[in-house]
Amino acid sequence: MEAALKYKIVADSAADMTEMDGDVPFSYVSLHIIVDGRDYTDNEELDTDILQEALVMGQSSSSACPSPEDWLSSFEDAENVFCVTITSGLSGSYTSAELAKGIYEEKHPDRKVYIIDSLATGSKMVLLCYKLRELIGKGLEPEQVYKEIMEYHQHSYLYYALAGLNNMAKNGRVNPILAKGLQVLGIRIVGTADEEGHLKALGKCRGDKKTVAALVGHMRSCCYHGDPVVITHHNNAAAAAALRETIIAEFGTESVEIRPTRGLCSYYAEPGSVLVGFDV
Repeated sequence: MEAALKYKIVADSAADMTEMDGDVPFSYVSLHIIVDGRDYTDNEELDTDILQEALVMGQSSSSACPSPEDWLSSFEDAENVFCVTITSGLSGSYTSAELAKGIYEEKHPDRKVYIIDSLATGSKMVLLCYKLRELIGKGLEPEQVYKEIMEYHQHSYLYYALAGLNNMAKNGRVNPILAKGLQVLGIRIVGTADEEGHLKALGKCRGDKKTVAALVGHMRSCCYHGDPVVITHHNNAAAAAALRETIIAEFGTESVEIRPTRGLCSYYAEPGSVLVGFDV
């Protein structure tokens, strides 16, 4: 019999990651986007362009979280599992992971599952996974890893510029009239994830130039000082690149990573949207 893994990191697919470099095993569990009754599983096989076409043409849409069985399968007999979930303010993924934790620890009393509610999505989830990899790589004991990741969690942030709210309107989260008006005017909603993991609008802007200025302005107001940054975008590589160049020029940041959104984040952050995660 093979020895159990010492550590494993698992995230749900809202992290926009299907793999992670390094020595710590990583896997993800899929969320689901339901469009007119059809299930689009958020995995590496999902074509986000096809998903977007379905969303534009569809009459109704919603999202669904991974099941506890999905989380359990991802643990793969590891002794210490660290799970990073999309905000519990937007999804049941955290609750599902907690159910899986209870089942796993009851079956294996000598093992431990640690659940980290990102209180965000996308870029911040990537940063949390990277930090877990770093802490585990230092040889820290599991409880110390958990203590330090939760401390890191407290001073890491996610800001976004959403280019549309149509999907949120279709699943009943916002007023359809408001969503349509913003689309017609080309306005982006700039905001953050608040302390409870809910989307918090902070302002509006129009165009990539103002979007970049707004996001950098919020980074400045948080006293950002040059640590690694993760930018995600939905079909807006130009704005993501401009944001990266501005961050490097203004703060001297040496590591600014750009990632495309995958299924779940493409659902909530419609085409043209940009998100940025950072710590201070």
